[in-house]
Amino acid sequence: MFETLKEQAPDKIMLLAGLYRADERDTKIDLGVGVYKDAKGNTPIMRAVKTAEKQLWEQETTKKYVALIGDGGFHSTMADLVLGDAVARDRLAFAATPGGTGAIRQILELIKAASPEATIWMSNPTWPNHPAMIKNLGIPSQTYSYLDPQTQEVSFDTMMADLDGVKAGDVVLLHGCCHNPTGANLNKEQWGAVADLIEAKGAVPFIDIAYQGFGDGLSDDAYGTRLLAARFPEMLIAASCSKNFGVYRERTGLVIAISATPKATKLTQGMLSSLNRLNFSFPPDHGARLVTMVLSDDTLRTEWQTELEDVRTGMLKLRQQLADTLRQDTNSDRFDFVANHRGMFSRLGLSPEQVERLRTEYAIYMIGDSRFNVAGLNSTTVPVISKAIADVIR
Repeated sequence: MFETLKEQAPDKIMLLAGLYRADERDTKIDLGVGVYKDAKGNTPIMRAVKTAEKQLWEQETTKKYVALIGDGGFHSTMADLVLGDAVARDRLAFAATPGGTGAIRQILELIKAASPEATIWMSNPTWPNHPAMIKNLGIPSQTYSYLDPQTQEVSFDTMMADLDGVKAGDVVLLHGCCHNPTGANLNKEQWGAVADLIEAKGAVPFIDIAYQGFGDGLSDDAYGTRLLAARFPEMLIAASCSKNFGVYRERTGLVIAISATPKATKLTQGMLSSLNRLNFSFPPDHGARLVTMVLSDDTLRTEWQTELEDVRTGMLKLRQQLADTLRQDTNSDRFDFVANHRGMFSRLGLSPEQVERLRTEYAIYMIGDSRFNVAGLNSTTVPVISKAIADVIR
């Protein structure tokens, strides 16, 4: 049986991680894998999460299953974090999932079950798992332009022209904040224009929000998601806690589905419960429980928000340092956009050949499309990386 399987192309990020581990040079720098790192290159457990974990260890009395859709406290606290008061709670259906990836998968399954003829529109570029999962499920898809390769900013006019092809019932996938892989975000005016277009077309918005709090702050990062939630009768949201709570290995994600009426919400909720049962039965609870504890306790929440803000502002400082240093080393403003982007990622606009030179000659590792992880930088490595970039673009 297995001899009939086709060899699968290796995941580019995982392949790069393997090359990095095998590199014996002491000077190697990892800007590839999308995991937050502190100045020492570690991915620490957040203080509030660690405190909550200690409390949970003392208080927890059972490891029995939670509900098929996860714990209601997790649903409620996450709805408050992501949506605020943008939409009535009786219009929300939930499903806890194994990470944000699991949430996206369940939403895709839901779309396929509810409207198999719907086309999903996604940005070009986008997170590689988006098109991979959509293709795997056999769902029709289209792309819309997103990044201007010259300025490395949102190519908004082209984006809107492409989205003019959206049909009624189609689904438009948008990054809630901190666009991956580009770091280029829509501004508030652009969010409004996108909402107008999707509404006029009779399409359904689908938000992937994986980095809330990493861009301009918890509230500002949720602006586009909340704007759409307040306006649309139906909407789909995949939320991840991996980055902003640092619970990567706990696989903590959530589907939030907005329906037009409470009656429709019951149908949606039933379908999400069924999909969880079919795909993995009961969702993991440990990470979700920790997130719920942090968000429900005033002291823990304040400590978490303080640490998250330190993470966010730290990345902004690194962005500014890199942009300033590159301006000096290249004698041009070509890379000024790095300071304007938000989140963990940006693309430098380098060729694959230049990226390869950075790896082989300088032991600097980034994805072939020149996406780099801002959190992989520190104040010491920024000048080293800047000089290497200046060299390979000469």
